[in-house]
Amino acid sequence: MGKTIMGAAAVSLDGFIADDNDGVGPLFDWLGNGDVAWSFPGTDGESRTTQASADFMLSHYRNLAANVIGRRLFDLTNGWNGKPAAGEHVFVVTHQPPTDWEHADTAPFTFVDGVEKAIAAAKEFAGDRDVDVAAGQIGSQALKLGLIDQVVVNVVPVVFGSGRPFFATGSLTEPLLLENPTTIVRGDRVTHLVYDVVKQ
Repeated sequence: MGKTIMGAAAVSLDGFIADDNDGVGPLFDWLGNGDVAWSFPGTDGESRTTQASADFMLSHYRNLAANVIGRRLFDLTNGWNGKPAAGEHVFVVTHQPPTDWEHADTAPFTFVDGVEKAIAAAKEFAGDRDVDVAAGQIGSQALKLGLIDQVVVNVVPVVFGSGRPFFATGSLTEPLLLENPTTIVRGDRVTHLVYDVVKQ
């Protein structure tokens, strides 16, 4: 049985995945500050990190089949020009699918109305492999619904002060207990943490 993972490529020390203007500042610098080149299978993008970060990313995401993201991230990246950043298929949560996206006929993207439906579709696609759910509003809604098995946090030592939070403000009505981190990996200007979610 595959895992459903809430994560982000990077998060600031004070818990933001972007600043107030959707800028990421130095959050992604660690993906280019090392001497070990690697790529997710089936993708064009190459990262250069420390060996520790490369080993973590390639090991932790080796079974990734699908991603679930929100319309905001889709619009900001233009759906990565029709090519998933990792995995094989992207499920976009939106009430209004785009009508003029230039990659609509060829890209492995599915637009779904609702977080629960999107994760169900992604899990059906993934089978016994993993599904990654973007942090922020979508991931937080999934966490509240009890649909997340694991939280992955790639912490960068920068403080934004304000911005787009990893855990959406007001998304939980009461504290949610996570286990102690099952994995702690130190890279260069990034620390990788993996937490299992306690299922009630």
